[in-house]
Amino acid sequence: MREFDNKVVLITGATSGIGAAAAEAFAREGAKVVVSGRRQDKGVEVVDRIIESGGEAYFIRADVSDEDQVETLVAQTLAHYGKLDIAFNNAGIEGLMGERLEAQTQEDYREQFDTNVGGVLWAMKHELKAMQANGGGVIVNTASIFSQIGMSGMSLYTAAKHAVLGMTRAASIEYGKDNIRINAVSPGGVETEMFERAAGPVEENSEGRQFFTNFHPMGRISQPSEQAEAVLFLASRKASFVNGANLAVDSGWSIS
Repeated sequence: MREFDNKVVLITGATSGIGAAAAEAFAREGAKVVVSGRRQDKGVEVVDRIIESGGEAYFIRADVSDEDQVETLVAQTLAHYGKLDIAFNNAGIEGLMGERLEAQTQEDYREQFDTNVGGVLWAMKHELKAMQANGGGVIVNTASIFSQIGMSGMSLYTAAKHAVLGMTRAASIEYGKDNIRINAVSPGGVETEMFERAAGPVEENSEGRQFFTNFHPMGRISQPSEQAEAVLFLASRKASFVNGANLAVDSGWSIS
């Protein structure tokens, strides 16, 4: 029997990068996966890959900054699969990067916090209700290395990810007795669309890319699949007594 046979997994921000890699990894381990994100075409591509590989998946479009859409997302998950066992709240945006704090606007603030913080809040709010009805579950939230450290030019993103980690820790205490474990994964640099927007594409080997790579003691940027494996561990029986933790998957950047 595979680790996640008969488990229903909901993943936000699953149309690319870490979310897509996690969706495919959960499906390989037997899960029924709900792939969610704003880009329907990309989400359908992820679902198609899973189905072609013998897995089971279903796409539901949702913008996590809108609570009504998140509530509908969870309701549709329950309507389609009958329950919710695991949620990976991965949706996020980088916002305005490379500018000092004084350059940030109310629009920048709202964009960051509505998606990166509000998206996790609304997701957990409705996922927790579904998991309580199911007798328990597991939630993993994507924080970031910047939930633990700061960097010039990333003040709002850093603040938002600190909030995600704080919310994860508080919720883990609130819901532990409901048999619901809540943890965070904190990636360093990852080869995703978001990282390319910040540092440039891999083939260009830009100064920005070298700048970020040099922070990693292992001397490279991680692959989305490496982050996905950490998520699967936190969601698995192997992590049955892990609650309120922040798993740094950053090559040691945060301690160097």
